[in-house]
Amino acid sequence: MVFGRSQFQNYPIRCTAGAFIMNSGLNKLNGDDEYLEHVFGTAVTAYPFLDVVGSSRFSKWFGSFEVLLGTLLLIPLIPDAAAGTIMLPFSAGLVGLYLRIPGMRVNKGLQPTSQGIAMAKDFWLLGIALSLMASRLKSKSAEHG
Repeated sequence: MVFGRSQFQNYPIRCTAGAFIMNSGLNKLNGDDEYLEHVFGTAVTAYPFLDVVGSSRFSKWFGSFEVLLGTLLLIPLIPDAAAGTIMLPFSAGLVGLYLRIPGMRVNKGLQPTSQGIAMAKDFWLLGIALSLMASRLKSKSAEHG
C-alpha cells in the first residue's frame, strides 16, 4: 500500500523536514552573493573537491536539489523508504560538514560549541532519513508476522 498507516504516521516528520529543506533551498536560489559565498565557503572547507564547481553553480545546484528533496518529502504518495533513501546522503553530507569544520565541536567530540549548534541540528535530518528507511522494514515484518 502506497499510503498506509506507516506513511500517515511518518507524515508529520516528513512535512517538518520537507518544509525546512525546501526553505533552505529557496534561500540559496534567491540568496545574495555574500550569502552564497558563505554557503559555498563552508561547503568547500568540509569538502575541498567542491572548489572546482564555483559558488554560483554550487548554490544553484544545491538549492535546486533541496527544493526537490523538500517537495518529495511533502508528497504523501512517495513511499517513506524512497524518501528516506533520497534524504540519507543529503543529511549525511550535512552531518559531515559539522564533523569536518573546525570549531563546531567541543574537543573534537560530538558536543557542539556555541558556533556548532546550528549545524549539529542536522543530526535530526539524518535520524529522520534512517527512520523513514526503517519504516519499510517495520511494515514488511508486520505483514509477515
